[in-house]
Amino acid sequence: MEKFRALMGKRWFSNAVAGSLTVIVYLVLSHLGTVRGGIGTFVGYFSPVIGGCVIAFLMNPLAKLYERRVFPFVKKPGTRWMLCIFLTIVTVILFLALILTMLIPQLVESVTTFAGNIGIYAATVKNWLERLGVNAESTAINFQSVIDSSENLLESAVTLISEHSRKIISVSTTAGKGVFNWVIAFILSVYLLSAKHSLTSGAKRLMRALMRREGYDRSIDFLRRCEAILNRYVIFNLLDSLIVGAANMVFMTVMGMQYGGLVSVVVALANLVPTFGPFIGGAIGAFILVMVRPFHAMMFLVFTLILQLLDGYVLKPRLFGNSLGVSGLWILVAVIVGGRMIGVLGILVAIPVAAILDLLYKENLIPFLEKRRAKADGAVRGDAMAPPKEEASAGPKDG
Repeated sequence: MEKFRALMGKRWFSNAVAGSLTVIVYLVLSHLGTVRGGIGTFVGYFSPVIGGCVIAFLMNPLAKLYERRVFPFVKKPGTRWMLCIFLTIVTVILFLALILTMLIPQLVESVTTFAGNIGIYAATVKNWLERLGVNAESTAINFQSVIDSSENLLESAVTLISEHSRKIISVSTTAGKGVFNWVIAFILSVYLLSAKHSLTSGAKRLMRALMRREGYDRSIDFLRRCEAILNRYVIFNLLDSLIVGAANMVFMTVMGMQYGGLVSVVVALANLVPTFGPFIGGAIGAFILVMVRPFHAMMFLVFTLILQLLDGYVLKPRLFGNSLGVSGLWILVAVIVGGRMIGVLGILVAIPVAAILDLLYKENLIPFLEKRRAKADGAVRGDAMAPPKEEASAGPKDG
């Protein structure tokens, strides 16, 4: 270790590292598609493990809450933690069952009604296009076939299935693999939560062996703050989307609008995507409603605008507070760059990643550069105040 530190002090070593990093960055940027494909393939191999880590991370705050509030009387730490994990799993399963019990009937009714009325919707759109002077036959959609097929929807569905059976089997197989991977990930998350304390203690022991005491303390503090940022963002983002979806459902039910369950689920899921998500959810909901009653679509858009204003300026500031500490400009830049790089996943993780990078910039990079500049300025002032070497080294002269 001492030899390596001495090697790091050499000027040629730092220049070689900088040159190597420059070449690596150039190669990555010039072959971004290949790199992205390689990363996607690599991540695909470990997708159940990554999914298990994500699920365990999401369930960990609830387990810690149960440990503090529900089972403080249990003396043995291992037994207490296992009870917390069990209660967390039961809570998650019951919550998902409740949500599905509430939503599935609404979704089935909405989809069934929508499918039954698709011919009427297609005729309505065709009439609108003709009123606007657009020839419906010149569009990419064959409205007449849609209208005719809606009259015998079951027969059309059977024909469609028989003609595209190979694709349907392929999609079903892919969906089945996805469900199986998530089941494996959920089981793995339980094991990860059970081994949480041993894994963290082993990681801390390794860090202590590799780092000095000061570096170890700074790293542990940084990781704790990153965990706090991620926990706060994930939990309150889910809660915010749930509140927005519930408010949308109440409004549509009170106003007697159709497809309340379907549109509210779309709005809640779209609200998880920062910045652009609410606009996408509002556009989809308005498109569904405009074919039934245009007045309802207009009311829905007005309500969505008001709801997003309240969500952006009242609800989210109260939920998130100033814990993220990232300006709106950097959030927008992070969302755009993340979406361009890795798609929807990049948009979802853009805000916490931007918050962590901002934390590194403000509390690590800037203090390091300021400290380095202060040392350099002190050395310059010291050299200026020091006497010349000849005068400083000369002895007393004879009188």
